[in-house]
Amino acid sequence: MTDKKPKNVFKQGAIASEFIGESIAKHQSKTSIGAHNIFLGQVRADVVDGKPISAIEYTAYEDMANTKFHDIREAAFEKFNLTCMHIYHSLGIVKAGEICLFVFVSSPRRKEVFKALEYIVEEIKAQVPVFGKEIFEDDTHQWKKNT
Repeated sequence: MTDKKPKNVFKQGAIASEFIGESIAKHQSKTSIGAHNIFLGQVRADVVDGKPISAIEYTAYEDMANTKFHDIREAAFEKFNLTCMHIYHSLGIVKAGEICLFVFVSSPRRKEVFKALEYIVEEIKAQVPVFGKEIFEDDTHQWKKNT
């Protein structure tokens, strides 16, 4: 099912569309899979107090975060009939419009991937110690509040 040792899910900077495409393409040979579902978290150019966000700088307690990602992964495999799962999160600066979170799940059946993906993303937001510093166009910054 999964490795027992937590994997490093972090990628420096934005998650490139080429990386996402290659990850999907690698699953075409796995013929027991009937459905995939993907969540792509993208940095929004929100306006806070009249100032547009140009980027978010992500930091994390990496060992603790990787352990939490691992625990969420294990729980999802126990709760849902998944064939495979990939989670990647950015560290460092990610500009507005770029991808910062990539979650990819596969299963023999479509209903499982919908339920599993929502569960995984909500658990990541609630449990994983990843922090974002919003960088505004005027080069000021503030810590992001999770919503």
